[in-house]
Amino acid sequence: MGLYDIIGIPFGYLMSIIYSLFGNYAVSIIVFTVVTKLLLFPVNYKTQKSAARMQLLNPKLEKLKKSYSTNPERLQQEQQKLYQEEGVNPMASCLPALIQMILLFGVIDVVYKPITHILRISKSVISAAVDVASGLADKPFNVKNLRCELLTMEQLDKNPDAFTNIAENFRDVVSEFSSKFTLFGANLGKTPEFHPDTWNRESIILFIIPFAAGLAQLLSSVYSQMHQKKVNPNMQNMGCMSAMMYLMPIWSIWLAFTLPAGIGFYWIWSSLFSFLITFGLNQYFTPERTAVINEKEKQKMKEYAEKHPEKKTFMQRLMEQAEMQQQTGGNDGEKVSRSESNKQNRDRIAEARKRMAEKYGDEYDENDSD
Repeated sequence: MGLYDIIGIPFGYLMSIIYSLFGNYAVSIIVFTVVTKLLLFPVNYKTQKSAARMQLLNPKLEKLKKSYSTNPERLQQEQQKLYQEEGVNPMASCLPALIQMILLFGVIDVVYKPITHILRISKSVISAAVDVASGLADKPFNVKNLRCELLTMEQLDKNPDAFTNIAENFRDVVSEFSSKFTLFGANLGKTPEFHPDTWNRESIILFIIPFAAGLAQLLSSVYSQMHQKKVNPNMQNMGCMSAMMYLMPIWSIWLAFTLPAGIGFYWIWSSLFSFLITFGLNQYFTPERTAVINEKEKQKMKEYAEKHPEKKTFMQRLMEQAEMQQQTGGNDGEKVSRSESNKQNRDRIAEARKRMAEKYGDEYDENDSD
């Protein structure tokens, strides 16, 4: 079982329930997107809150950069110390991006395998149908092909009589579903083309979907950059961000022309809902409200540290590592023998351990310093 299958199974059940309620694939994708965005909202809220708190630190971070511009190592230590004191994780924004990537794998699998996930037809019957469809196609394929179910549906639409003897009433069930696998008559299982053989309503709708997906992503990117400029006027590397702002939608357009239209249709609504959520949270996290939240979070962190002195946060561990390195590093330019250098290092390590024990109330044995 591959990654697509593992992630696709729970999304497949969700999509199956939604489709049973609405009976139209395009509408089901929109509802599916809304549901997944609601499920991810707590993560987005936490990330946006962390980003808003980070913005409060910008003046202090800029001051540190000026103070330690010639000492990158010390700058990093002071930044980590500031993050620890404020209880802010600068890596918090990575989690939603990872979750979105995982979500995309599930969506791709659901779109590629509607017979499995939505119609719930058994693998053996699907395998038999794929064999029939492969014999009808110009290029043979098998069940290992990720798009085998879409290709089978395409052949069934062209040659329904060839699938008469497939079990579980396969022909009628899939034919009925195929008629609802559409957006204004365009089959969302087909891949959009730059130069279709015939320009009809279906080919035009499929052609528009990738560009609509790119524009929706561009809208979200432009807004995000405008907001960043507003809250952080001194932000560096805007040229690189501006380039990415345009390159990513272009890349999305190209990619949407290589995948079934259902993927691009999902991207349209995913980008639009992401924009609405981001806009709403930005309006909610005003500087005044963020300052109040920041004080509450710092107080919570302080109370937790007092109740659980033995537990250390990620930033605390980084600080301890940096402090240990500082205690054990360098000899201030003096030339000493190897034995004397080793003794100095042992003394520094022992002193660092003693300080850590005093800090966290642990016992420290001076005779056990190896």
